[in-house]
Amino acid sequence: MKSLPAVITDWFATRGWQVHPHQQAMVDRRAEPAVLLIAPTGGGKTMAGFLPTLAELAAGRHEGLHTLYVSPLKALAADIKRNLTGPVTEMGLPIRIEDRTGDTSYTRKRRQRADPPHILLTTPESLALLTSYEDAPRIFKGLQRVIVDEIHALAESKRGDQLMLALARLQGLCPGLRRVGLSATVEDPDAIARMLARHPDPCAIVAADPGPDPDIAMLALPAAPPWAGGGAAYAIPQVMAAVKAHRTTLIFHNTRAQAEIFFQNLWLANDDSLPIGIHHGSLDRAQREKVEAAMVRGDLRAIVCTGSLDLGIDWGDVDLVIQIGAPKNVKRLIQRIGRANHRYNAPSKARLVPANRFEVVECHAALQAARAHALDGDPRGPGPLDVLCQHILIAACSGPFEAGALYAEMTTAGPYAGLTRAQFDDCLEFCATGGYALRAYDQWQRLQRRADGQWQLRDPRSARIIRMNIGTIQDSDLLKVRFKGRGGKPLGEIEEGFAATLTPGDTFLIGGQIVRYAGLRETVVEVTRDAAKKPKIATFGGTKFATSTQLSQRILDMLQARDWPYLPDHTRDWLHLHRQVSRLPEPGRLLIESFPHDGRAHACIYGFAGRNAQQTLGLLVTKRMEELGLDPLGFVATDYATLIWGLTPLTDPAPLFDIEALEAGLDGWLAGNAVMKRTFRASATIAMLINRNMPGTRKSGRQATFSSDILYDTLLKYDPDHLLMRITRAEAMRGLVDFARIREMAERVQGRIDLHRLDRVTPLAAPMLLEVGRVPVTGAARERLLEEEAAALMAEAGIDRL
Repeated sequence: MKSLPAVITDWFATRGWQVHPHQQAMVDRRAEPAVLLIAPTGGGKTMAGFLPTLAELAAGRHEGLHTLYVSPLKALAADIKRNLTGPVTEMGLPIRIEDRTGDTSYTRKRRQRADPPHILLTTPESLALLTSYEDAPRIFKGLQRVIVDEIHALAESKRGDQLMLALARLQGLCPGLRRVGLSATVEDPDAIARMLARHPDPCAIVAADPGPDPDIAMLALPAAPPWAGGGAAYAIPQVMAAVKAHRTTLIFHNTRAQAEIFFQNLWLANDDSLPIGIHHGSLDRAQREKVEAAMVRGDLRAIVCTGSLDLGIDWGDVDLVIQIGAPKNVKRLIQRIGRANHRYNAPSKARLVPANRFEVVECHAALQAARAHALDGDPRGPGPLDVLCQHILIAACSGPFEAGALYAEMTTAGPYAGLTRAQFDDCLEFCATGGYALRAYDQWQRLQRRADGQWQLRDPRSARIIRMNIGTIQDSDLLKVRFKGRGGKPLGEIEEGFAATLTPGDTFLIGGQIVRYAGLRETVVEVTRDAAKKPKIATFGGTKFATSTQLSQRILDMLQARDWPYLPDHTRDWLHLHRQVSRLPEPGRLLIESFPHDGRAHACIYGFAGRNAQQTLGLLVTKRMEELGLDPLGFVATDYATLIWGLTPLTDPAPLFDIEALEAGLDGWLAGNAVMKRTFRASATIAMLINRNMPGTRKSGRQATFSSDILYDTLLKYDPDHLLMRITRAEAMRGLVDFARIREMAERVQGRIDLHRLDRVTPLAAPMLLEVGRVPVTGAARERLLEEEAAALMAEAGIDRL
């Protein structure tokens, strides 16, 4: 073990361990400016990242901060602290390790600034805050290395863009700073390497032995899944049996609401009273920490969870992962699978449970991709300008700056390597004055230029407000939920919009408990315990994933096969029947079916563009239909299709799918739409035009929405080319409406549209009529009516026997 001190090699030897080749490679390449390590889950990535640090700190005395570790999760930083402190203590190394996140006390944060530890574990937001202080040069004096863990997760969001700008600032303070990226799931290593490295410096890539393929399959289920829905309640007995057969099982869901529902159903079926828990981002911190501690001790047999446990946290003795619902993304599936048998060269074990009939196909496509090591992911494009605006204000908090020097520093960050000086100047002008339409308002006059040409805060007191609003995470308008009474126990949070629908006496699920709504006290939802078994369900924000482009393409390719022997009989027969009465969608063509149902004309568009894009397609096509006199009445969208109903049958679809006309229609629709205002609000908050947090108070979601709506309407009328309006349109096109997927669909189809006019609903279209909202029924009769509706629809489609 060349170049490792004896104290470390001896520690490995006493445990009978050997340094893995990729760990040794990280030690050997520790002097390089940037290194990206790609290693399987359980392969010792974290130790590989820290071995050079431990070697350097063991070799000689180092004053102050030596290594900064950045992770996407507070819980992951705490987990790494726990796992790293043990070996350091056992080796007898005089190394101080601390974490610094939003959960860290004010007193400890102040002490860390005055006397930084040797190793500091933090998050992108906390790092950005640290760089905003005037004493940042002293805090980071002597910093040698930065380790970015789970870099693939950060690269997919604005948090990664903010982190890379912060690293550019650190590199200016510490020119010899070395960067390390760690990940188990990278679909494009070169792209991640370019993001990590200081532009235009190179980044070395170290790829570890991937180890054995995981044991992944569908969970054996005796019953066919329902035709629609996402709860997978039908599989509860088989999931419970799998839990009993394993030590610890993680049961992943794609949304918090689904996790709550499933946990409740699982608990009701838990006849043996096995210890099971629930974990997601809307739960109170104390409750999350309680579950995490129980997991570490190995006290829980199962944990129902969401993306809050996706990443590299080593939670106890997990030997099975169950994914409820189609994973939507192969990379996410691989990440979740890796939570089981978290050991080097030990195969992970995972089982997939489709929530509805079409997800059987999607799950099999995901399994095929995972076995082929075909990860998915779309390029993110250049760094967003709202994050850049926030960074300019953060830089101003730390002291005066020269514009040219700050621009040069920013363009060393990978996502902003292509930033033009004109774009930078636009952002600087916005930060200084608010822009043309807002320059008359004093509150947006935030920067001023000094006589020496440097820029500084116009009012030094504004630094406090800027620091209070640092970050790019846009949480929903969430309200705290507590038990009623003085000192009532906190349970978590629910969306403000959901709280507005509650009346006293309503019941809902949170943290696996059924509670009764008592009332709203200021910004706290007060509840009491309730013994009911059928609650009204809280609609948590959660993540609503769209099927990735690559996975959608794989599904389309699957549908071209003559037969599908790997599919269960009920799904295979369903696809064969659809092929007989219509045709299956094809990769290079757009299939549209037109048929009557329930006295209305229906058209089903199989775009396979993901839920957001299919939703947008429904909005745009119905608008075009109105212009053409086709009288549409409504639509519903899934990941693979959009179903429209109206008064007039569709006979000529070509005019509906002219991409330029669709985009023009989108511009008109977006201008005054709530989607655009919602996007504007998010970008305006990140760019700090709107401050959610103020000293002594916090704006409610309604207050923030009201003020952002006024700003949006003002800019739309008087300054439609304002920087934030341009940012908003770009964000809406890329995110909420996902127009790029519609454009990709149009380019893939090249005008090849197949219209099939039929006399009744088709097998693939029938389940869409059961989507949420089509059967407006509540209460105990809902499930029975849904079953009756499903039976009637399937009989009409000729698939009642499947």
